[in-house]
Order: sequence, then structure tokens, then C-alpha cells
Amino acid sequence: MPATILTVTPSGHVAGKELLVPSGPEGICYDHVQDWLTPRLKAKKQVKDVSAQVLVKGIKQWAAYDERVGGKTQRTVFKIT
Repeated sequence: MPATILTVTPSGHVAGKELLVPSGPEGICYDHVQDWLTPRLKAKKQVKDVSAQVLVKGIKQWAAYDERVGGKTQRTVFKIT
């Protein structure tokens, strides 16, 4: 299933999950989320699936990952189509 990177903005919490609202243009489209994930795992980067901890407004299927970049945590959100 194709996966497109989304730009999102946090907008509070709903039912114990963080609500994310798409807020910008869509990014790179991958044939599958694994195409983005596999090179990071091979490079021994710590990537954590946080899809169950977030809700994305207006999107039926999504995947969200947190990874350490420098001293910060970067969240990458995908729209699954």
C-alpha cells in the first residue's frame, strides 16, 4: 500500500491519544512504509512505532514513527492509501 509523508501539527489529546492535524503539503510517497523503515533499521537507528498512541484528523489509515535525530525526537507520520 502506498504511504505518503504528512506534515502535521499537534492539537491536544482525545481519548488518551495525541491528536494530529495535517497542516502542510504532502511529502514523499513510498510504495510501502517498509521502504522508509528498512534503511533506518539497517543503519541501527532507534525507530519506535507510535501509531497506536496518535490520531490523525481526516485520515482513515496512518502510521507514525518516532526516531532520535541528534538530541531530539522526530515524528514521521504517513498516510496509507
